[in-house]
Amino acid sequence: MSLRLGTTPQLKVPPKGERYDVVIVGGGPAGLSAAVYAARFLLKSIVVTEDIGGQLNLTNEVDDYPAMLKISATELISRFRAHAEKLFGVPVYSSVTVQGFEKVSDVEYRVMGTKGLDLFTKAIILAVGSRRRKLGVPGEKEFTGRGVSYCSICDAPLYKGKEAAVVVGGGDAALEGAILLSGYVKKVYLVHRRREFRAKPFYVEEALKRPNIEFILDSVVKEIRGDKVVRSVIVQGKDGATRELTVDGVFVEIGFEPPKDWYQSLGLEVDELGYVKTDVWMRTNLPGVFAAGDAISLWRGFRQIVNAAASGAIAAYSAYTYLTERGLVRRPGAQKA
Repeated sequence: MSLRLGTTPQLKVPPKGERYDVVIVGGGPAGLSAAVYAARFLLKSIVVTEDIGGQLNLTNEVDDYPAMLKISATELISRFRAHAEKLFGVPVYSSVTVQGFEKVSDVEYRVMGTKGLDLFTKAIILAVGSRRRKLGVPGEKEFTGRGVSYCSICDAPLYKGKEAAVVVGGGDAALEGAILLSGYVKKVYLVHRRREFRAKPFYVEEALKRPNIEFILDSVVKEIRGDKVVRSVIVQGKDGATRELTVDGVFVEIGFEPPKDWYQSLGLEVDELGYVKTDVWMRTNLPGVFAAGDAISLWRGFRQIVNAAASGAIAAYSAYTYLTERGLVRRPGAQKA
């Protein structure tokens, strides 16, 4: 059984019909940051999530979060949760899926989900993120966090001085990741299933200039091998021929999959890729509904923990402002009329 908090079963659900000031959907850095700030604004809040940690569950170590010189992803997830749940008393309900919500009055939404989830809230913060596309090959799941990464920008420094790494993909993230990794590892293989790239020409030209980047085109990764960590990958060309590459890391950069259909079913406006449209204050087109983290269309090319946490804090502030401006909660110190 995995030791990650995100996979630990939690059977409890919020009391049926309970009313809240804000319901936060999602238990990654954005959602848990929103919970901390909502509590600081004295809003009655809860977090409802499928798992705890979000994209952090796909990495092993973190060395780019301010004030954390180097920390395991598991420990950082634990600290995010403890900050919200233990220090500020925000209940966190995991292994629960929010299936939808509907407006039941001018000032209240009904939120429904699995395990009998049924509650009411004046504001909602969506921090459900998006799922990175997987290769779906043998060894990928087994070595996630042990050599398989889904964020070159996040994890490249962890491979400083290593012999080789492979980047899979043909978009901006893949080319940018290969360029970045070329400064840390001795050899970078860039595997792409086509001969043409979707990436901006600048990135392609820059990658071609790097002597330690080898392009392997019209090819796909068929298998990831290793023992305790990744040791090699099997690459297959268009002609069916295979080749085994000895590598220390595999960086899968083939894009994200936001739950576009679900967002649209709720009436949320999304961009051309399916991310929720927000303004800089994390407000969506629905009154009282805010979004944060990897769920939103902002900063699509730079998904980082610190960005997610910041957007969660902003969403909580905006929810607080929304509620106080409409008289749905009182500002601290305010007296009843």
